[in-house]
Amino acid sequence: MTILILILFVVMLLIAVPIGLAVAGTSILPSLLSDSFTVSGTFILRSMLGGVNQTTLLAIPLFVFSGIIMARGSVSKKLFDVFAYFIGNRTAGIPCAVVITCLFFGAISGSAPATVAAVGSMTIPVMLSLGYNKRFSVALVAVSGGLGVIIPPSIPFILYAQAAGVSVSDLFMAGIVPGFLIAFILMGYAWVYCKVNGEDKKAIKNVVDELHRKKFLKVMSESIWALITPVIILGCIYSGVTSPTEAAAIAVFYSLLISLFVYRTLKFSDLWSICVETVKTYGPILFVLASSVAFSRILTLMHVPQALSAWISNDFSSEAIILLVINIVVLFVGMIMDTTPAIMILTPILLPVATMFGVDPVHFGIIMVVNLAIGFVTPPIGVNLFVASSLSGVPMIELARKAAPMIILFLIALLIITFIPSLSLCLIS
Repeated sequence: MTILILILFVVMLLIAVPIGLAVAGTSILPSLLSDSFTVSGTFILRSMLGGVNQTTLLAIPLFVFSGIIMARGSVSKKLFDVFAYFIGNRTAGIPCAVVITCLFFGAISGSAPATVAAVGSMTIPVMLSLGYNKRFSVALVAVSGGLGVIIPPSIPFILYAQAAGVSVSDLFMAGIVPGFLIAFILMGYAWVYCKVNGEDKKAIKNVVDELHRKKFLKVMSESIWALITPVIILGCIYSGVTSPTEAAAIAVFYSLLISLFVYRTLKFSDLWSICVETVKTYGPILFVLASSVAFSRILTLMHVPQALSAWISNDFSSEAIILLVINIVVLFVGMIMDTTPAIMILTPILLPVATMFGVDPVHFGIIMVVNLAIGFVTPPIGVNLFVASSLSGVPMIELARKAAPMIILFLIALLIITFIPSLSLCLIS
């Protein structure tokens, strides 16, 4: 029956049934297909409601809200200006400034698509005006946007913490070194690309000189409020002053303060549309999350995690091989499924297998989220590619081809993170 249910689930995805409905429908199927499986609809409904009745999950809509405020408030431009001021005249300085901007904006929004939209809408036209190849510029933003779910605060980390029962703060801390590692690798690729293909040094110098004419103190005074946003959010969490949920609430108030009164890039009349966009963004996530909780409990009652653990432990004896198999599975799922259901469905199945072979649950969370970050830039789903394509008009398939070398480097970084656990765990006390 288990195989039949999984086949039906895949079929529903292939015929474009909304993921939330597919997961909820699959949760009901066992009781319809077998009289011996006596799980009622009431149990499924209670599982759905109980799964989302968690204070920790309030951090997700709050971070979504603050991220949209920051995106609408042109915070990404303030970040880009200060990084371009320092490194713009160097080889690949502007592309590297784009990567660093994605890194910092990811530490504000916690979302990969939001990072691509906010940073790409501002930096792609700048890179094109400076003579950079359009497909390279758009692909760089799309791939760098994946840093938004690795650098804390990260919405997928919150979801994984909920599913795995681990500390959100530990996951946030564990994501810092892997996030910077991937950012440095992407900047290295940009440097090689610009060395091989060249840059319009004169046009770049004109832009950077314009920033220099504003003087260091002027540029910093305009950017400092954006730069300290991640410091405030993460500092409150790591100092023990607030929980992640409370820090998310602080992020909302801070983003409103600087966008309305400091930068004045938002008006009070804009707040209603921002609230509507937040609800439209979080509503589907909430339903998928609730459905995924019920589905994971049904899988547990059907002994799927136990069966998978037994199969893997009988057929594989090496931790390295187990981790490679898990990476392949999560990579494949990330290519066809959104992050939220992937985390909520796979965590109860794969985490017991990983811990059985001595993998730390926090390290496993980093492995899973980095895998799914790669899924943001790989077809057929490739949400970052869709966002970047809509911003630039470049077809998604062409973007995927141009992004292929960066995706390969992302995969190399994934292997390093997978087999060197200390990279993820070194900052956890």
